[in-house]
Amino acid sequence: MQTIPAAPRPTPKLRRPDIPFHEGPIPRHWFGGSALATHMVNGLNLLFPDGERHFVKSVRYFRKAIDDDPMLAHEVAGFYAQEGSHAREHQRFFTILEEQGYELDEFLGEFRHSLRVLQRILPESVQLAGTAAAEHFTAIMANHALESRFLDDADPKVRHLLLWHATEEIEHKAVAYDVLQRVEPSYLVRVLGMAVASLFLAYWWQRGTRLFLRQDGLGGRELRAERKRLRALRQDDTNVVRDVFLRGIAEYVRPGFHPWQRDDLHLAEAYLREARMA
Repeated sequence: MQTIPAAPRPTPKLRRPDIPFHEGPIPRHWFGGSALATHMVNGLNLLFPDGERHFVKSVRYFRKAIDDDPMLAHEVAGFYAQEGSHAREHQRFFTILEEQGYELDEFLGEFRHSLRVLQRILPESVQLAGTAAAEHFTAIMANHALESRFLDDADPKVRHLLLWHATEEIEHKAVAYDVLQRVEPSYLVRVLGMAVASLFLAYWWQRGTRLFLRQDGLGGRELRAERKRLRALRQDDTNVVRDVFLRGIAEYVRPGFHPWQRDDLHLAEAYLREARMA
């Protein structure tokens, strides 16, 4: 039995930030001048548009199964809208990356193919479980970004893209999980989905990061220097691995887990007020 906090849960709300990417140049290394910090985020950014379309598809397959729960159905509709908006804005950022000279098409083609393979070989319930687990990972990243404010070192336009995205990941972090619990409450399926999401995210995130580092021509010596710079930015990459993957997995596989056991909505609300998007 899950322990779900009694506090009111948010309804995901569609927002259209229309970030002015072309109003002034965005530096090639937009995260405090650090290539490694920039490309860790750029590598993750490459996964968002197609990954979030896949998330929507995995939830939509079970849409009729929740028609008897108007509140959850309303949350699902907001989830669709937010994920579509995220995909659109991150796709727009690809244009900036390409203008900076990065070649993305081959990577994106391979990533899309890998998603099609997952859709072909995995049962729909496991695909939904993978989405629920991936949403838990993104909620942890969102919590970290909003709480630590390490993105204060980023270019303002990219910072706004990431923090706006973070607020909405927190708003809808339980939607896919709640659908999963309605249609397939099996603990085994939930854990299998976490295994799929962990391996998939880790593999493609590191590949995306390496793509940018390779195109920048950075070797071992340069990367060691970049790691020192990264620590100076208060964002050690080893902490990302520990916090996102190890903490995320440990929380998610705990019997009785529910995403809203971590009550961090106030972080999202604070940024939305700051950005005048509340």
